[in-house]
Amino acid sequence: MDAILGQVLRNAVWERLDMLSELATRADAPSLLSVARSELPRLTEGWRALLAEHEPDERGNCPQCSTRWRQQKSPCSVWRAAYEHLVAGALAPRPARHLRGTTSAPPAAVRPAVAGAH
Repeated sequence: MDAILGQVLRNAVWERLDMLSELATRADAPSLLSVARSELPRLTEGWRALLAEHEPDERGNCPQCSTRWRQQKSPCSVWRAAYEHLVAGALAPRPARHLRGTTSAPPAAVRPAVAGAH
């Protein structure tokens, strides 16, 4: 039952991300503004909650990514992904097709089938 529930939850999250990506590439300006006002606070709070769980302990280890036998030093993969997507990715130039305002949607994200992934 837990595996089924987990898959339902993962699918719902992937579908929501797909929907938001679609809106970002295809919505008109007023719709995009409305979605941004409602979704950006939710997304930032989600990132904050996730990153708080991966905040390093007093020894500099990530409590979520560490195991009893192997300690994961900070920054863990979650913090590295956050930096890449929220900071470094924001500095990278966007591909020309997005700058020209084309409406072609990017290909769907590849979904990992790893159980228990963060």
